[in-house]
Amino acid sequence: MKGKVQGVVVRVVVTAALLASGAMSGAAYAQDRPAKSTDPETQTAVADYNAGNLGAALAEFRTAAERGNRLAEFNYAMMLLNGEGTPVNVDEGKKWLRKAADANMSHAQYVYGKMYDDGEFVGRDPVEAHRWFLKAAQQGHVQAQLALANQFLDGRGTERDNKQAFVWYKKAAQGGDMTAQYVTGSFYERGGDGVDKNLNVARAYYAAAAAQGDPAARLKYQQLSAQLRDQKEVKPQ
Repeated sequence: MKGKVQGVVVRVVVTAALLASGAMSGAAYAQDRPAKSTDPETQTAVADYNAGNLGAALAEFRTAAERGNRLAEFNYAMMLLNGEGTPVNVDEGKKWLRKAADANMSHAQYVYGKMYDDGEFVGRDPVEAHRWFLKAAQQGHVQAQLALANQFLDGRGTERDNKQAFVWYKKAAQGGDMTAQYVTGSFYERGGDGVDKNLNVARAYYAAAAAQGDPAARLKYQQLSAQLRDQKEVKPQ
């Protein structure tokens, strides 16, 4: 249960939250629009963090977090968990992350769930992960929607349910996730599990994933394009 939370680095600007790389990015997620802060202390902390003044940022995030600013709670937690501007403090980091999650910050909920899904800093608990993924997914958090879909597909942390898996894959796909676009395309290609087979729709989802650089999706798009073209050319006599 030791280690650094992968990708957790505060990467925010004063007026908007930006998504950092990594499955558990520490930035205030761009979708969590209510987390944007006009709190002067949080804005100052953001500026200091981005300037590399980690000690100052840590203190400023803490002050704002103690006043209940959920963006500050989240960013302060991430700095504690990753030992940025301070030695790693897992217990305090988890405490502040939970506060941000309880304050209904979708990205905090996702990261908290991911922690339990991976067994990072806590014992692995897919049921607890599922609970937090669901909270974040219901707010439109795309990564959480994908994680939830994977759980339903695998029967991890919940009963296996391909119909529910499809529901959440499609939501994540509509939110722009490349993996979800490919999987949603595959559901429409084969049909079943409450999904009507539709090669045209499948082709569209593969095209969306291919446009983001998925080589397997590009191949599927080409295959379905050829198949649909052949079907159109073979007309009933």
